[in-house]
Amino acid sequence: MDAQMEKDYIKGGAFLIENREASEIFTPEDFTEEHKMIGETIREFVDNEVRPVIPEMEKHNWQMARNLVKSAGDLGLLGASVPEEYGGAALDQVSGVIIAENVGRGGGFGTTFGAQTSIGLLPILYFGSEELKQTWIPLIVSGEVITAYCLSEAGSGSDALGAKCSAKLSDDGTEYILNGEKMWISNGGFADVYIVFAKVDGEKQKFSAFVVDRSENCRPGNEEHKMGIKSSSTTPLILSDAKVPIGNLIGNVGDGAKIAFNILNVGRFKLGASVTGGAKLALHDAIRYANERHQFGKPISSFGAIKHKLAEMAIRTWVSESITYRTVGMIDTLIGDGADNQKKLQSIEEYAVESSINKVACSEALDYVVDEMVQIYGGYGYSADYPAEKAYRDSRINRIFEGTNEINRMLIPGMLMKRAMKGQLGLLQAAKALQDEILNPQMPSFDEDESVLATEIKLANNAKKIALMILGTAAQKYMTELQNQQEILLSAADIIIESYAMETAILRAQKLAERNDEESAARYVDIAGVYCNDAIQRVEAAAKNTIAAMSEGDEMRTLLVALKRFTKNNSPINTIAARQRIADTLISANKYVF
Repeated sequence: MDAQMEKDYIKGGAFLIENREASEIFTPEDFTEEHKMIGETIREFVDNEVRPVIPEMEKHNWQMARNLVKSAGDLGLLGASVPEEYGGAALDQVSGVIIAENVGRGGGFGTTFGAQTSIGLLPILYFGSEELKQTWIPLIVSGEVITAYCLSEAGSGSDALGAKCSAKLSDDGTEYILNGEKMWISNGGFADVYIVFAKVDGEKQKFSAFVVDRSENCRPGNEEHKMGIKSSSTTPLILSDAKVPIGNLIGNVGDGAKIAFNILNVGRFKLGASVTGGAKLALHDAIRYANERHQFGKPISSFGAIKHKLAEMAIRTWVSESITYRTVGMIDTLIGDGADNQKKLQSIEEYAVESSINKVACSEALDYVVDEMVQIYGGYGYSADYPAEKAYRDSRINRIFEGTNEINRMLIPGMLMKRAMKGQLGLLQAAKALQDEILNPQMPSFDEDESVLATEIKLANNAKKIALMILGTAAQKYMTELQNQQEILLSAADIIIESYAMETAILRAQKLAERNDEESAARYVDIAGVYCNDAIQRVEAAAKNTIAAMSEGDEMRTLLVALKRFTKNNSPINTIAARQRIADTLISANKYVF
């Protein structure tokens, strides 16, 4: 950690071993007036200018897409977190996430926007030379130049370092000559400049990144025929003796992996925001349709089965929003005021675990929401004349973008263990203390805590203990081979994700309970209560299967006894009644109001 960052802050991954207070987390209720104004500006732009022309962009009218990018640039939306010297607004990361969330309402245009403002821009901003920054960033944030990020290849998706694209220094040493083909390039069909990753001399340790101008030797292939996000351009990129000045190398030779993976951290927490925006819109449309659609002489929103769906859609959307802003709030706190790009990047990297959690949890929440949206629309949900069909198709790619959810799931426990081994996180000490607790359980307390969400707090804390128990047992059993136990890592990640989400939901609900009247606060207590009630059951199932897979005999019995103790819920809530109250609030408002 940089010396200027040596201060009190919440360490990345510390949520697993430390308890927080509601006042310590950032939530949408903490938005400043400037944050709210930014949100209104981008939402109006997307709803009034982007969404009406999505059908036209789905016909591959890329000039319209370019015009919209330029309009966004004119509004200052493309360079929100970019320093002023490069044409940006120098706003905090929260502002960038607010923009990303609302752009998520724009379907495939959100992909266009994300490529322009995140993965297609930040490699230059964080790693490029001053000359590259001065040359390209003002043009990108103004929308005059469209950019694209080119990492994947036909044979190397998740395995980025397996790329075949090569770069060779010319005989006179003035330029690199690139050859190869990149795949799945967002903005590929109409980009002016590409961030291309290639191996210098074909060597893995020389994996590097370059800024490459569009030309006859660096040109897009045909548009992909995609399942969804059809209003965004996705093409291969063909490099045939493409000549790149040596000054267009980003960073140094061999920096490619560092650049790619750090930029993906940014993409992950912003993707969490974008899909949350999509979920809010999908739920809004589903609520309105459920109120309008009548069967058996009354609106389908009056039926318990539909209420259950609407409430669960709202719960998952609200929790997604909560973890998104908790994460970016920690990033902004660590960055502080007047930070340079290096400190910003270090701050984002500190919360790589939380960023992966956001990516997985939020993308899967959106998938749930749009799937139930189709079900609420019934037969009309399968028709392209109604919004559910497009929302369903557009959603699916988010579990693949920015590293598949499987890769991110394996990264979550992997990064936690790596931080623990480096002494950056007291995970090992916490696991040892937990082991002592399991072997020498204390008598339960009979004091009744009647504070708001007291039962849920206990469940969330116990979910963390279960995550530590699974991680500790797995580390002891598999040691250096743990990285090859993918099923174990995937289950551990699910428990860790639920732990983060449970605690975050509770803390946000507590904050809202403190700030609102009893009736309003009760809505959020219901949301957090239902989520935790169901989440601890998911945690128990995942942990039980994982314990059975990696232990036997007395060890397994001891772990299962501990699991039963940690998941015991003596005060289960009436989730049917709570969901009905949540749904009634939505139905009465005829929109998403949480």
